[in-house]
Amino acid sequence: MILVPITSKDSNQRVDKFVKKYLNEAPLSFIYKLFRKKDVKINKHWVKENYILQEGDELSIYITDAQLEEFSKSKEVKKANLNHEIVYEDENIIIVNKPRGLLVHGDINEKSNTLTNDVLNYLYFKGEYDPSQKGFTPAPAHRLDRNTSGLVVFAKNLTSLQQLEDLFKNKENIVKEYMALVKGKLTKNLEINAPLLKDEKTGIVRISKSGKSALTFVKPIEFYGDFTLVRVQILTGRTHQIRVHLASENYPVVGDSKYGDFSLNKFVKEKYKFENQFLHSCSLGFKSLDGKLSYLSGKSFEVDLPKEEKELLRKLKQ
Repeated sequence: MILVPITSKDSNQRVDKFVKKYLNEAPLSFIYKLFRKKDVKINKHWVKENYILQEGDELSIYITDAQLEEFSKSKEVKKANLNHEIVYEDENIIIVNKPRGLLVHGDINEKSNTLTNDVLNYLYFKGEYDPSQKGFTPAPAHRLDRNTSGLVVFAKNLTSLQQLEDLFKNKENIVKEYMALVKGKLTKNLEINAPLLKDEKTGIVRISKSGKSALTFVKPIEFYGDFTLVRVQILTGRTHQIRVHLASENYPVVGDSKYGDFSLNKFVKEKYKFENQFLHSCSLGFKSLDGKLSYLSGKSFEVDLPKEEKELLRKLKQ
């Protein structure tokens, strides 16, 4: 049997989610078998999977030492400073300027070279995270595509992560904006309200009546020949939303290899030596917040375009 005291860091979450993270190598079938057999108890009483952990609880998991060794593995991190720009940091959150080409989370092809691992290495270096201690692991509250650069927010504790995830989900008290260079001259503001459906096999997203609602606002900023630099605000956070919506209005994002104008991308690459996706998460603002992160109310954070994007604009202007 394993005894785990629940601290404020691990409280306010479902017990099954905590056990999954504690036994991070165990199959889900094993986890839920523990609950069916009543081998998970709080304060010596059996609880269901949806029990919400409270500070001061004592969690008992009835497994052997051999099972613990088999199913519990510390995350591999190394102490290292962060090479990416830190836009803001306090005891609860850290906002990082992600470079293009870097995954936020690992995928089937890349597990180690990620922004999340870089942030964990940094927090380990600072003494704010210890991979040997079971429980909460600092995590991003949202994602950016690999080839989109810009602001990503990480939470250092569970309460902050839960509040941030709720903010990004509901969108009412958070304003997230992007800069993009698009094909064509956009002369007026656009409001694109078109539901999006993702093909889980191919990863391709398309506009479909059976999809999830998606709302995008686009504002032209400056013309660069036959291109327009735009500022985009999304009221929903669907996969590839900005790229699909802009392409549907015949203003594809320059360098978009999935939904863009392939002949135009080739031309820009050959003439201007630019072959990147010109999409950058430039601004993040908080409205009226309560709870642990209330002190962020009214604060906003902004980062400039990356050097390669600035250089392309300079060449286009000439």
